[in-house]
Amino acid sequence: MNKIDLEHRCAVITGGAQGIGFAIAERLLASGASLSLWDANEELLRSASHELSAKGEVQFCPVDVTDAEAVQRAADLTEESLGRVDILVASAGITGPNAKCWDYPVDAWQRVIDVNLNGVFHCCRAVVPLMLKHGYGRIVNIASVAGKEGNPNASAYSASKAGVIALSKSLGKELAENNIAVNCITPAAARTRLFEQMTQEHIDYMLSKIPRGRFVRVEEIASMVAWLVSEENSYTTGATFDLSGGRATY
Repeated sequence: MNKIDLEHRCAVITGGAQGIGFAIAERLLASGASLSLWDANEELLRSASHELSAKGEVQFCPVDVTDAEAVQRAADLTEESLGRVDILVASAGITGPNAKCWDYPVDAWQRVIDVNLNGVFHCCRAVVPLMLKHGYGRIVNIASVAGKEGNPNASAYSASKAGVIALSKSLGKELAENNIAVNCITPAAARTRLFEQMTQEHIDYMLSKIPRGRFVRVEEIASMVAWLVSEENSYTTGATFDLSGGRATY
């Protein structure tokens, strides 16, 4: 594992209690960062924080990213505790059910958009002013290859992740002159607990589309994120980074 220098940097990771967020937390701790983990599942959050605290400074904040006021409170508490926020990794997300667009439940559609897209907006909106105060920041939003290509029977998820890509591009341009880089990544599916929300047919479909012939490992995602949130990433902003195993066509 290459050593990325994140000494004295303070990072917020949403969805940090499990899956991709937890793997990113491990990698950023190994690089010297201090962490604030945000997650809606308080039980998992406490367990993850306890496990990770043996590797570095970790605090946690139970927060529902769909609640803009709760996100703002979490950002303020994190700044008060850690002194600053240098890094945001917006990883919290859900898949929603698998159904044809015309059969998709309206409440499920709204929930997926609220978590996956509005949640990223709420977190960026709360954290960016804290970064502007110090003239430095790195933001990585977790999108998906589905946001580029659109997966059948996953219209809400695909639309939400396409929105994350566009949001990241817009915000990256807005902050380009402030030494705050905003990028997103578009991984193929990784074997996490999100698979529990999908049908086996949908899982098989996703695997069939990946030329590498396997799902991405969460550690591989964490490796890319570690560089994107480092000071070495001093030029790239408003960009989309592919981890699709060859699936993405643009």
